[in-house]
Amino acid sequence: MSKIAVVIPKYGLAGGAEQFASELTGRLRDKTKDAFHVLANRWASDSGVVRFEKIPIVSFPKWLTTISFAWFAQRQIRRGNFDLVHSHERIFAADLFTLHGVPHRYWVDQVRRKSMSLYDRATAWVERKLVLEGGCRKFVAVSHLTRDIFLQEYAIDPEKVAVIHPGVELSDYRRVNKDDVRSAVRSSLGIGRNELVIVFASMNFEIKGLDDIIASLGKIQKQSPRLKLVVAGKGNIKKYQKMAREAGVAENIVFTGVLNREKLTDLYLAGDLYVMLSRFDTFGMVVLEAMAAGLPVMVSSHVGAKDLVVQNENGFVVDDPSDHDNVVSRLQALMDENNRRRMSDSALATAFQNSWDAAAEKYRLLYAEILAAKKKKD
Repeated sequence: MSKIAVVIPKYGLAGGAEQFASELTGRLRDKTKDAFHVLANRWASDSGVVRFEKIPIVSFPKWLTTISFAWFAQRQIRRGNFDLVHSHERIFAADLFTLHGVPHRYWVDQVRRKSMSLYDRATAWVERKLVLEGGCRKFVAVSHLTRDIFLQEYAIDPEKVAVIHPGVELSDYRRVNKDDVRSAVRSSLGIGRNELVIVFASMNFEIKGLDDIIASLGKIQKQSPRLKLVVAGKGNIKKYQKMAREAGVAENIVFTGVLNREKLTDLYLAGDLYVMLSRFDTFGMVVLEAMAAGLPVMVSSHVGAKDLVVQNENGFVVDDPSDHDNVVSRLQALMDENNRRRMSDSALATAFQNSWDAAAEKYRLLYAEILAAKKKKD
């Protein structure tokens, strides 16, 4: 039995990386029976046999946040004498580092398009120490988009960078009768049972391309006045309501606000297709979640989850979200019931191939490979 350290500031709390670490660690614990120690600053309660070790964070001044977590985590790692260290966060050294995002300098410069603050410089410094000096035997990117950008930033051996997509919990979509949920959710939102519903979910409307979706809806509205868009999540709702009025589709859009996991799953089950035209997204868990509900998807080429989309089979990848005529043509293809049913079956099959158990098995093999290499070296 090996002693494994899993490092992340927040474990099992809200957030893609936090949920990823929790889902993956739980399944690896069950598969391997190894002793897992989670090194975190905060965590959600866990019913499994996982030991939590508190890692302090100095959050003021802000630039110390990443450095302090890395320093305290490294101190605990030295004390723990672990067989394998798997980090989901930038620290000073690890055996395996999962890339939930792109290099921090790239994120600030190319995505946020801002100058580097002292906090950003400190975070990028820790990241560089880990990648170039931290002894990582393997890096795992959540998408090929993430991997490509990582290799642009760091001149390391591409063989050391694997791609393992996040998974989805399929049982969440089997706990209820889909027809019953469809009726109940649509009734609560004032949407007819036979109206075509596009689902959009995000905690950042602007970067996820809601403006382009609304503009495209405006173009198609005259052809299909019964097409509805349900927007879940957090953003400047008044701004997008105004945009919808100007596009003549205010009555076609429903804003639900932030939904918990169960209600969001119900929304997917009540929908007909999922659209997310992000300016940038390292993966986009919502895309896989929508597929698990049998929804064909449309994403931009800047979404990492495009790895899972086969053009005109389970959805569409749009190169330019601002080309609204092209977006409309894809929507028209999805509005055909026979076509949509075929693509729905394919989307569901894709989700089955990308369960959390499937992802955990890939990581299990990676753990075994790293442990064998370390043992051989010793």
